[in-house]
Amino acid sequence: MEAPGIAPTASAQPRELQPRERRPRRRVKEGQEEAIFHEVVNFTPDPLPDRYYDKDTTSPISFYLSSLEELLAWMPDVEDSFNVALAPRECRQPPLSSPRPRTLLCHDMMGGYLDDKFVQGSAAQDPYSFYHWQYIDIFVYFSHHTVTIPPVGWTNAAHRHGVCVLGTFITEWKEGGQLCEAFLAGDERSYQAVADQLVLIAHFFRFDGWLVNIENSLSVAAAGNTPHFLRYLTAQLHQRVPGGLVLWYDSVVSSGQLKWQNELNEQNRVFFDACDGFFTNYNWQEGHLERMQGQAGERRADVYVGVDVFARGDVVGGRFDTNKSLELIRKHGFSAALFAPGWVYECLERADFLQNQDRFWSLLTHYLPTHSICSLPFVTSFCMGRGRRRVCYGQEEVVGPWYHPSAQEIQPLFGEHRLEGGGGGWVKTHSCLEDAWHGGSSVLIRGVIPPEVGNVAVRLFSLQVPVPPKLFLSLVYKLEGPPNVMVALELTTGDADSCHVGGISPLHEMSSRHTPRPLRVPPTKLARWVGRCSQHLPGGWVQRCYEVSLRGCLLGDLFVSFSRPPGGRERNFICRLGEIQVVDANSLLAPLPRVQATSVSHVRWQRGASAELRLSCTLHWSFLLTQVRCFRIHCCPGTGGGSPSRGPPGPEKPTFLGLAFVNQYRVVDLAVAAAPPGQDGRVGFLVEPVPREGFLVPQAEWGRAALQYSAPST
Repeated sequence: MEAPGIAPTASAQPRELQPRERRPRRRVKEGQEEAIFHEVVNFTPDPLPDRYYDKDTTSPISFYLSSLEELLAWMPDVEDSFNVALAPRECRQPPLSSPRPRTLLCHDMMGGYLDDKFVQGSAAQDPYSFYHWQYIDIFVYFSHHTVTIPPVGWTNAAHRHGVCVLGTFITEWKEGGQLCEAFLAGDERSYQAVADQLVLIAHFFRFDGWLVNIENSLSVAAAGNTPHFLRYLTAQLHQRVPGGLVLWYDSVVSSGQLKWQNELNEQNRVFFDACDGFFTNYNWQEGHLERMQGQAGERRADVYVGVDVFARGDVVGGRFDTNKSLELIRKHGFSAALFAPGWVYECLERADFLQNQDRFWSLLTHYLPTHSICSLPFVTSFCMGRGRRRVCYGQEEVVGPWYHPSAQEIQPLFGEHRLEGGGGGWVKTHSCLEDAWHGGSSVLIRGVIPPEVGNVAVRLFSLQVPVPPKLFLSLVYKLEGPPNVMVALELTTGDADSCHVGGISPLHEMSSRHTPRPLRVPPTKLARWVGRCSQHLPGGWVQRCYEVSLRGCLLGDLFVSFSRPPGGRERNFICRLGEIQVVDANSLLAPLPRVQATSVSHVRWQRGASAELRLSCTLHWSFLLTQVRCFRIHCCPGTGGGSPSRGPPGPEKPTFLGLAFVNQYRVVDLAVAAAPPGQDGRVGFLVEPVPREGFLVPQAEWGRAALQYSAPST
């Protein structure tokens, strides 16, 4: 059943943006199509809705719904499309559906919708960021608004790592009781309409489901309908959102009384039976876990035992003792729900946040199985979605702090590893904001190669990928220690009996671990991807490319090894990793589509300093999103005096504006020159697609549009 007023469709999508005022005049120059949009400067623009745009800057923002009326009235609109996630979550192993204990992270921080609400990022100096995705299964964005829609940056980052993302549907206090009475105490049409809207929202914005948290007493009628509401919501979500989840929080009991149980029992299991899982309250002891084993039966993994990392109340563990909680939870075979692990950010020194975050998760790794990536291409520059400057392939692009969660790339396994046998060798990995190859951060690896061994290696990623006949791999790195340390990319393969290795020299230590041979002469068609191979690059970076021929193999762990010449004493090393790429060679042969139908709309003008104007506008284009990691948006400001017939007064190097993860981008407060009297001013916009395989697309193949503007006639 669809929500009232919304026609059933296979996929609710926003209508196409249309250019404001006149249709564009098009011209062809040098074989490229460019849309020209004409504007008369006007300082009284049409207002944009506050729900979707920051009222001061018009930058797009994520939003929530505060009432039942807002929920029922919501319909997909073109303004919503900024908040649609780039893609469904990536495949990983083991899958969420496997019957094993899982780990849920419930993110609750200072009311929510902080710097993370800015869809296109912000200039936040010390933002909170999470990057230990390989250890968790589910990410819940929690706030105390009635309908918490996860900011799209979190959904993009989580989905890139294969993590399920849930929003929160919460009711509280007296107002919450009235809201529940309005939709739960009546007939089925009322609660089905609410459920339909929740499903539509999750489906449209491309997140994966809901945590339902009813923290107010219910009437007998409302309590009786709650399991029916949960069952209907769960069934509808499973139909519309593959792999979707509905979880219930331990709050009211079947009688309608608000009475936290801190366990699954006969008073609340009716809710557990009606949905995908149960999130317990936090004040449990081991006796609660022992009793729950019988209640949960074969669904033990669907019980998420709550752990308040702030350690409020009578709890086990929390803070840097959270490992004590997990030890008991795993002992009894349950899943864990870590509530507010942002404690390390909120309560400890901000300057030490990254170190404290790494310390917190390192204490838990024994109880958190690593997940494996199981799809290609696999490309990452290790960017955390933040930085002190922005770097593009070794070249500094923008100076100053930035924060953009959607820009976070796949993160490795962090930690410290020591060689067995007590020989003194060790390797430690952590994220570092001091330097970057592409984005805002890199991975810094420090270690010691002891005298008695020739090399040490660190596992960065766990993979489970059926290997195509030919792989191309690339490693970008920078040695910051002694120059006579050799760096190599290594991989393991499974299915040793059927796996045929060709064109690789096996290592002596392990028959299934291999060092690929460098790719010296790349095929012509792959020149874009391997154009920098074996070259010394800007900033002291080096790129090595490899070719791997395998048959019947399963690609396993990905290592980076460090070796030194034989003999000699203990050797320290420092290495910075900038990028790793693992790509099916055949995928590089397919042509990349062009960005099409670039348009400009929602123009706003403001007066700037002297003869300067400030321009805000929305760019929109058409491109198949499954083929890109993101879009890089640039501008080419003119000096005035251009015309459609003559073109711009002269070429300028494009200026980077920002990243987009949907087919539109809001340009905000761009400084442009005022049009000279009797002439037009001009600013051009370029949309650069960044393919999933990671190669550079020539500028001739970017999307482009131009805005021609003039002063109002007097």
